[in-house]
Amino acid sequence: MRRALLAAAVLALASAARADSYPSRVIKLVVPFTAGSPNDVMARLLVQHLAPRIGQPIVVDNKPGGGTTIGTRTVMQAEPDGYTLLFISSAIVLDSAMKKVDYDPLKDFTPVATVNSTAWLIAIPPSMPAKTLAEFVAYSKAHPGTINFAATQGTAAILVATRFKQLSGADLFIIPYKGGTAALPDFLGGRIQVINPTPSTSISLIRDGKAHPLLITSAARNGELPEVPTAREVGLPDLTLEFWAGVLGPSGMPSDVVDKLNAAINETLASAEMKDSMAKLGFEPKRGSPADFSKFIAEEMPRWSEIVRTTGVKFD
Repeated sequence: MRRALLAAAVLALASAARADSYPSRVIKLVVPFTAGSPNDVMARLLVQHLAPRIGQPIVVDNKPGGGTTIGTRTVMQAEPDGYTLLFISSAIVLDSAMKKVDYDPLKDFTPVATVNSTAWLIAIPPSMPAKTLAEFVAYSKAHPGTINFAATQGTAAILVATRFKQLSGADLFIIPYKGGTAALPDFLGGRIQVINPTPSTSISLIRDGKAHPLLITSAARNGELPEVPTAREVGLPDLTLEFWAGVLGPSGMPSDVVDKLNAAINETLASAEMKDSMAKLGFEPKRGSPADFSKFIAEEMPRWSEIVRTTGVKFD
């Protein structure tokens, strides 16, 4: 018994020492999205405010491709020491439903902390002679085969686009893009007539009169875009969809390191400066424990699997 107690004490001291010394070098945050995309914007905002609290630089490493699978797999294969982390959205729970992947969101990763939630906008060019959803649907039917909708392939955005087409009855053709920023030049150039950005990447576009939002998929109106009706308000309650983002690490991360990161992220999200910055970008802080995050992911997997089944979207 004395030996067992001694061993437990040694482990506790080692854990405390590790937590005190972590981090001792640069942390890499892999972002499996294109630069300038909503998740990239949020990741960089988090890094800006988190690094001073954690005491070491945090480098954002964009690894887009494969609908987030390339960057996600990179972190899965990394050392579980807390120096390689993943900033991921609900896209990770879509992987098993939409495409063949060799990882499991829970078994192959360590949940560290949730970060935020946000929603999508359905936006059209201001030049289109339609200002409401009803007018847009009528216009699309009067001009069949002329309305193109750009949505990011292999992510929730293309599910939202497909679900919008199903629920609204609009006559449009969905075109997969590698990222939302890749579609923007085509939207501004008139080759794309519909996009579904998040507030974080489109508030300035809307305020500059370059995009006209028909609706937002959140349960309530956005504080920065109060004039935009919700999907429920325009008669599409089943399009009430939000997505989240959070930080994961490789499976097997030490619990003391996870707890230290979680506490620092939650502290960052609770700061007035961070909350104000997030609100201006249309993000909602989402705090919680690693256990909360794990439970949330487990609940999200069947929810999005059902949306995949309903839309019939596949991605190979």
